[in-house]
Amino acid sequence: MSEDLIASVQDLRASRLCFQGARPWFRRHGLDWQAFLADGLPADVLAATGDALAIRVIAEAEKRAARTASET
Repeated sequence: MSEDLIASVQDLRASRLCFQGARPWFRRHGLDWQAFLADGLPADVLAATGDALAIRVIAEAEKRAARTASET
């Protein structure tokens, strides 16, 4: 995983997770939901939770980053 990889709301949607469950998940893990919606969060911050749902979102962020890199 790249140190500067940012997971975004786009990645949350792509991982097919629901927003209703995501907001309390962020609160439980002490993460800023509003900051995530506005700018995304570093993937390593999400990974530090050790949660399988975070790993799904990070996997989507990695796919998005790979697609973007291949387009340039």
